[in-house]
Amino acid sequence: MSHTDTESDGGMDLGDVFTEPPRPPSPEPTTAVYTRERSDQTDWTTINLRLVGSHPLWAHYLWNASLAFASYLDEHDALYRDRFVLELGAGGGLPSIVTAKNGARKVVITDYPDQALIDNISYNVSQNLGETENDGVAVQGYIWGHPIEKLLQLLPDNEPERAFDLMILSDLIFNHSQHDAMLKTCDLALAKSRPACVLVFYSHHRPHLAHRDVEFFRKARENGWTCDEILTRKYPPMFPEDPGEEEVRATVHGWRLTRAS
Repeated sequence: MSHTDTESDGGMDLGDVFTEPPRPPSPEPTTAVYTRERSDQTDWTTINLRLVGSHPLWAHYLWNASLAFASYLDEHDALYRDRFVLELGAGGGLPSIVTAKNGARKVVITDYPDQALIDNISYNVSQNLGETENDGVAVQGYIWGHPIEKLLQLLPDNEPERAFDLMILSDLIFNHSQHDAMLKTCDLALAKSRPACVLVFYSHHRPHLAHRDVEFFRKARENGWTCDEILTRKYPPMFPEDPGEEEVRATVHGWRLTRAS
């Protein structure tokens, strides 16, 4: 029965039975600015990121791991220049945008297929990249562990191996239940016939669960990956009032995963 039928019958609308207090409006998006740390480059200096006002997947923050990632990628552009890049769980998309600005051939930026997230990443790409750079970027919804054919189809079809040379995982491994799914996607997406790597940057947001975070690397080794820590860097903690040792929460760790020979 339609709402109009209910009214014509003199019945009660559901709103009359189940009253609900007005919901507060969704928070407005915020803006964060990343300032480049390299002093020997003059082609760009800042990246302006719009962050969704609130999101259950924590995409409304610019995390310390993302800042460290952006700086590392800017200093190590040989990893991706003229090559193919895939980011999982991108949030605002900062690391990927750095690779696009520094000459990656194709950058595929993914996050959970929620329209607000995907639209926001697309906005950040359009605001920070020129027309030529923008042509080399694709934004897609993707769920970890699922088939990757649609992602591979975004790469040129004349490549000997249609796969990615660099994969970016920024602040994802606190999702303990998703470790296997992330590793499955890494295995499916990363190139096998040429040098390639997965970079994993993170902070221990819950120090009492740090051992659960690093289980990701134990599982990776069991699945044939070589795992090497390549960076530790301290930042002001994201949430000073959170429980747990502050120095642990303030430290970003960076790891490189390659296929074991």
